[in-house]
Amino acid sequence: MPVTRTLEADVLRRQDPELAGILLAELDRQSTTLQLIAAENFSSPAVLSALGSALANKYAEGYPGARHHGGCEIVDVAERIAVDRAKALFASEHANVQSHSGSSAVLAAYAALLRPGDTVLALGLPYGGHLTHGSPANFSGRWFDFVGYGVDAETGLIDYEQVRTLARTHRPKAIVCGSIAYPRHIDYALFREVADEVGAYLIADAAHPIGLVAGGAAPSPVPYADVVCATTHKVLRGPRGGMILCGAELAERVDRAVFPFTQGGAQMHTIAAKAVAFGEAATPAFTVYAHQVVANARVLAAGLAAEGLVVTTGGTDTHLITADPAPLGVDGRTARGRLAAAGMVLDCCALPHGDARGLRLGTAAVTTQGMGEEEMQRIAALFAEVLRGETESQKARDEVRELTGRFQPYTG
Repeated sequence: MPVTRTLEADVLRRQDPELAGILLAELDRQSTTLQLIAAENFSSPAVLSALGSALANKYAEGYPGARHHGGCEIVDVAERIAVDRAKALFASEHANVQSHSGSSAVLAAYAALLRPGDTVLALGLPYGGHLTHGSPANFSGRWFDFVGYGVDAETGLIDYEQVRTLARTHRPKAIVCGSIAYPRHIDYALFREVADEVGAYLIADAAHPIGLVAGGAAPSPVPYADVVCATTHKVLRGPRGGMILCGAELAERVDRAVFPFTQGGAQMHTIAAKAVAFGEAATPAFTVYAHQVVANARVLAAGLAAEGLVVTTGGTDTHLITADPAPLGVDGRTARGRLAAAGMVLDCCALPHGDARGLRLGTAAVTTQGMGEEEMQRIAALFAEVLRGETESQKARDEVRELTGRFQPYTG
């Protein structure tokens, strides 16, 4: 993805060289280390251009045609384009593109459908549930009565029979399906069946797989869920932000839950960048990319398993992999530190049915850089060499630099 030197960059260098240096240092970090965090990606230069545009100056509380500020004629067009592109991309009757983040989108979904004290069934936090799925440190755990379902102890797959049993027992007002660390496709049709049986709303938190959905590499929750919450970064490669998809019958409730109930003014530069990303995701090139992300993840998962790590669920259907490095003699936190020193950046995560911390990694960013299955095999081998202490961190770091040097996220 080529990037040209801009007037704005020159202005920042002259006016605030301290901050300009920080921006350049971060670009260097991203360009010379392996970005394996499952929730991150490289946005295109077009997306970044929209984020740095004059739309950042515009206050635009409300919705197109009904703003609380004057001078919104042009930004109204930008938001309508973003909405129309999102609706077309995901075959949804309605889209709200104003949510500032995935968590903001989930908050708005709860506000639209629930009242404080309502019972909600969601994946338990130890099994990959998000903070907004009932953490006591989060608004969700303070305002609602969450019941957590889990995964099978042997397979690591969602225990759908437990989901059904808990739903019948607790009769929740809403059921949430989605995870930050579940590498397999979710059976949305089954969740819909359970929700209908107990009269619950179905909320899909598709923050991680939504980009794969856009590229046809993962099943869509839109035909099954009452409300779909998602992020626009991660595999989708857009700006950091959120969105909500729903049917026409819930459109007004969702829009009012976003504004004025949970948010103020829309970030119009971010919404324009979302529109750019939706347009990019509708191209044949993005479809190829999404399928390559999954192919790379499967090869990387198989490589890690061959090196002795325990890959949860035995593999992946998505961009995401979770693994236990204990067989190599290290815990998750120690492993993350060793890998970071070698230039491989990833996260820790909870492992099902235990107190140990594992590793969570993804292939979205390295695939954007153009890496393929051959590179995934080498990354898996280097990964294990570092954890077993067979390769010094500096030697591994040099190899990472060589690899990223051949696959730069940006040029120029």
